[in-house]
Amino acid sequence: MDSKSDLSVITKSKDLCNYILTITDKSPKKFRFTLVSRLQNYVLSIIEALIKANEIYVYSADKTINMNAVAIRTGLQRDALTELKLLSYMAQVAMEQQCILPKQYEQITRKIYDCQNLLGAWMKSDAKRFQKRS
Repeated sequence: MDSKSDLSVITKSKDLCNYILTITDKSPKKFRFTLVSRLQNYVLSIIEALIKANEIYVYSADKTINMNAVAIRTGLQRDALTELKLLSYMAQVAMEQQCILPKQYEQITRKIYDCQNLLGAWMKSDAKRFQKRS
């Protein structure tokens, strides 16, 4: 899928992922299998959950809402939100342990905040839309 047609939250998450992969490449080697691995895995899990949630078709053939699909989609969105919070904490630990620089931590925090806001808006929009139709 072309990034121009992705949801904003997916585009921002991909940007966050690229940033984390770039800065962790330069992290001290002693953190490679601990903090670096966690940061990278969290951000990849976030993108995975968002893409999976976006790919769930919630309408049945008769144009009614498939509540099972809605539940799965909502679950994936919540998983992504939880992973964003875990990523935020892990970035803080990484900065405190001097795995990443304070400026890098600030940048990660800004990007996470953007993703959380966009994801929250998406979840709110979905809830409103599905409530009206069900």
